Amino acid sequence: MELSAIGVALALLYFSIGEGLVTQWFQDPNFSHGVFVPAFSLFVLWENRKRLAALPRQPAWSGLGLLCLGLVVLAAGVMGAELFLSRVSLLLVLAGLTVLFLGWNYLSAVAFPLAFLVLMIPIPSIIFNQITGPLQTVASVSASYLLPLLGVPVLREGNIIRLPTMALEVAVACSGIRSLMSLATLAIIYGYLTEPRIWMRVVLGLASLPIAVIANSLRIVGTGVIVQYWDPEKAEGFFHLFSGWLIFVVSLLLLFLIHRGLQALFGKE
Repeated sequence: MELSAIGVALALLYFSIGEGLVTQWFQDPNFSHGVFVPAFSLFVLWENRKRLAALPRQPAWSGLGLLCLGLVVLAAGVMGAELFLSRVSLLLVLAGLTVLFLGWNYLSAVAFPLAFLVLMIPIPSIIFNQITGPLQTVASVSASYLLPLLGVPVLREGNIIRLPTMALEVAVACSGIRSLMSLATLAIIYGYLTEPRIWMRVVLGLASLPIAVIANSLRIVGTGVIVQYWDPEKAEGFFHLFSGWLIFVVSLLLLFLIHRGLQALFGKE
């Protein structure tokens, strides 16, 4: 009965916040990976259901502090119209309820799937812009160095790469932030499903970041080569879209090869 009442209260508190979050997943391609995050967290909980059921229940009133903190963050987010705080507050509330009714040992057992839910929450715009700026610079600088090696003369002006036939702008959509966030999420999922060693899971997750940056730079280089040697319209149209998927698949392949290399060095477990 208590759990039902808590579930209803949570649904009332977070219905509009959750509705907006799901809508953003489907409307904003930068955060479309978010739809897979709660599904994977539920899968992890289901997979460990027997171990969780065997844990002794040790309810602790200290969980009330976490719960109150979550509600304060929720109130701050709602009053300040800050979606990120409102959404993060749900994780604090869930953590507080877990400790309050089940104990710290349960919170420790569900720490990974609960922390993984952070990836379903779009980062604030101010942080998003701080990340995309350097990524745009890295992609444009890398392309301006690699394209001449392939016989394509370039002139870089900031994030604009001028080719003999046209100019390529490394816009926010071409910064690689989308593939970076998606690949990082998939790298964590891949590591959990294929590798029992925690340290190697961490390495795979971290490796996804430079892989995504390098792959996006190669995507821009490929676009420049198509512009120079084939057809600018093809580069801007179908090829530009297709190359994004192709590079993402290549990124996953590189992640797989890194994992195999680590297993070759340190053995399988």
